[in-house]
Amino acid sequence: MTRAMYSTQIRHTDMTTPLARSTLSQLPGRVSVPSYDRADLSPGILHIGMGNFHRAHQAAYLDRLFNLGLDHDWAIVGAGIMPFDAARRAALEPQDWLSTVVELSPDTYEARVTGAMIDFCPVDAQAIIRRIADPAIRIVSLTITEGGYFIDAATGMFDPAHPDIRHDAAMPDAPVTVFGILLAGLRLRQETGQPPPTILSCDNIPENGHVARQALAGLAALMSDELHGWIMEQVACPNSMVDRITPATSEAKRVMVADTFGIDDAAPVVCEPFTQWVMEDNFPLGRPALEKVGVEFVADIAAHETMKLRILNASHAALSYPSALLGYDCVHDALADADVSGWITRLMHEEVIPVLAPIPGVNYPDYLKTCLERFANPEVRDTIARLCQDGSNRQPKFILPTVRDALATGRPLDGLALEVALWCRYCAESQELTDPRADMLRAAARAARQTPAAFLGLTEVFGILGQHDRFANACARQIEAVWSGDVRAALRAFLNKKAA
Repeated sequence: MTRAMYSTQIRHTDMTTPLARSTLSQLPGRVSVPSYDRADLSPGILHIGMGNFHRAHQAAYLDRLFNLGLDHDWAIVGAGIMPFDAARRAALEPQDWLSTVVELSPDTYEARVTGAMIDFCPVDAQAIIRRIADPAIRIVSLTITEGGYFIDAATGMFDPAHPDIRHDAAMPDAPVTVFGILLAGLRLRQETGQPPPTILSCDNIPENGHVARQALAGLAALMSDELHGWIMEQVACPNSMVDRITPATSEAKRVMVADTFGIDDAAPVVCEPFTQWVMEDNFPLGRPALEKVGVEFVADIAAHETMKLRILNASHAALSYPSALLGYDCVHDALADADVSGWITRLMHEEVIPVLAPIPGVNYPDYLKTCLERFANPEVRDTIARLCQDGSNRQPKFILPTVRDALATGRPLDGLALEVALWCRYCAESQELTDPRADMLRAAARAARQTPAAFLGLTEVFGILGQHDRFANACARQIEAVWSGDVRAALRAFLNKKAA
């Protein structure tokens, strides 16, 4: 939505100040604004995918760093290839690429204007390629969602047969994918003797750096052995773990920013106060000193990523299906239900946390407590429907790895089986099942009412786990319990069972 479109919808326009570099001094005193002179900033990062999460996360960290007077040569140049990016560019250009970020605490709202982005490429592949080739750009970061990495759902690997990938391999000078554009820019750097920038994925997918490298190298291999070899030898793709709940900005939130803070911002961002960023420290051309503003740099991110996937993301999954079946719409309302919150807490404490390898300095129960407090924030208004989406891709990442560890170590798994049973019933009953395998899931879930093994027979989701007697028998018991009684009774049965 452009500024012109937005300005006709906002209330109290006579009480608001249009956001721009020239108006920062006119904003209310309780709005934090950049303390640095943006004229002193120079680009160091090209970021592709200018959604809300990036502006609430990476851009906000850099803004805090610049406010310390540090690393002003690492400012962001935005980029994107989607229609969404063109609309975002049109909204941000009149306000000099500034963004209002509002943290939604249960008791107060806090607003800050961030200025870490100083330019935004035209939404044009060739313009982005030229920026990638600019020696000043030392990091290219990405928030392009899982679909942008061309992952084959069946194998979990890069899909070289995707039509867009085949197009870019055949026409490397006219790419249509992010990775085709990246390779075109990297080729220019190679030809001019410039070292490649670090490619930093900031998407919420497991081993995001490895996935980015897989896509980059996979497409390069379709083009030339020489390019593939150079990518493999020269390009760094560190893994990173990112976390901040950042809902879409509704019209109500836009009006709130105007009414509460007096800012006429065409594209404000709202988010929770919590934020986390952990990265592998592998940046051959250097990096900003983000450790000064709370980013944690580690040699290997695997343990931190596993913690997030199996506690935070798995808690979302465990919460979503019983909450939907019980009729809840919002996450914070569901967590106010003692049966729902008790179910998640016991599942995590008894079956998930015990199989996790320890991380020095990290207390898993405290991390879980923080996650549940974040979910319960009523101002964020996260929805159960969002958490229920895409279960056939999320369950294998968030729930089933813990099942495999429980089977390998002889740990209890009745709660994990109950989670699967609740998902099964949700798939059978939901009128709005949002999943790429929706028809398959629905048919198998309905068949499971009479034949529980029908659901675990979905090898596309469960692999060989459905053939493991202990897990299959536990799921059969729980599916029968969920179907024969009500959902609340199943949760209470789990809560009331004796500890293992």
